[in-house]
Amino acid sequence: MHLTSLEWPPYSGADLPENGASIAVARAAFEAMGHQLDVDFFPWSRTIATARQEARYVGYIPEYFLESEAFSVSGSIGDSPLGLVESTARPIEWRTIADLRGYRLGVVQDYINTPELDGAIARGEIEAHPVLTDTQNILKVAAGRVDAAVIDRYVLDYLTLHDPWASGAKDQVRMNPKLLARRSLHIAFETTPAGQRWQRVFNQGIEKIDVNAIVERYFERYLNQPPPQPSDRAGTGLSD
Repeated sequence: MHLTSLEWPPYSGADLPENGASIAVARAAFEAMGHQLDVDFFPWSRTIATARQEARYVGYIPEYFLESEAFSVSGSIGDSPLGLVESTARPIEWRTIADLRGYRLGVVQDYINTPELDGAIARGEIEAHPVLTDTQNILKVAAGRVDAAVIDRYVLDYLTLHDPWASGAKDQVRMNPKLLARRSLHIAFETTPAGQRWQRVFNQGIEKIDVNAIVERYFERYLNQPPPQPSDRAGTGLSD
């Protein structure tokens, strides 16, 4: 069983223990059904494109809930607390998406955020500055080049502890107390006969395990542990 994924610690990563929390859940669900999961890592846009174009893959992981003709999502493999990283010296105040007008907002290119926020950005109501990685957004917030940036709370925690660049800005940024949303995470399976068959297998497996317990145990074990050593594997990481 083959899927593609991206470097999005602590949820997924080639050099993370168990390849990340989301993949640990997925692997447990497939193993509960007697199958082995193999995951290959690419930059985000290639993660999706490769899952569609190469026959050995039947989907990618993780993904927020989506409606697509090309992919259908599995049962939930956990949640992502999505919010805004802000400067500790220049915090922002907001209650609704409309309150974010007038702020310069960092986003990661091709990431889905929330329908309301993405719609406001598409209509030009919010000034968005796309970058390739969450680390770049953290550094831009710390430097005052954007007022805030969209990020998952646990991704921010991980990067400011372990990333050699983002950790230097740890005392200059923080998570805004208000979340944009708590988004459920899934496997996106191709809407092909093979993809739909594996989706059924996975959804049966997810009923046999305790998703929340696996995620919580993963974060307890690994979120604050020393960073993994980089591999020499080609084709991994967002720098490709």
